[in-house]
Amino acid sequence: MGTMPIKFENVGITVSDLEAAIAFFTDLGLSVLGRDTISGEWADTAVGLDGNHAKIAVLQTPDGRGCLELFEYLHPDAIQTNPTQPNEIGMHRVAFSVDDIAEAVEIAARHGFHPLRGVATYGDVYQLTYVRGPSGILVMFAQELNKK
Repeated sequence: MGTMPIKFENVGITVSDLEAAIAFFTDLGLSVLGRDTISGEWADTAVGLDGNHAKIAVLQTPDGRGCLELFEYLHPDAIQTNPTQPNEIGMHRVAFSVDDIAEAVEIAARHGFHPLRGVATYGDVYQLTYVRGPSGILVMFAQELNKK
């Protein structure tokens, strides 16, 4: 039996403020591919929520390989939860390779988001950090050291 063709599309994240999340991720260098407001029977069926009504935006990384789909729910009301901790089972974090980790941390700080504990160095391979971003999203920045 052959392997089914499969292609990664995006990571979907529900946010409390779509505009603030777009501002944060576009400041980091992602671009908005599209925006829409979704509702209707097709959306109820696809997502599994009655009366599903949301504003969405799809953002793409500059290399064109990764996308985030951000949702701000209009109905049903979004459910506020405690932000995910790094050791919790489930959706963990969104990670980005950056050329300059200090610049990425500075951009995050302009939006009021800061590293959980600082920037760490993993051997002589990476500098990395976790930032608590919009709507409590964990965002990892990693800068490859000694990049050729």
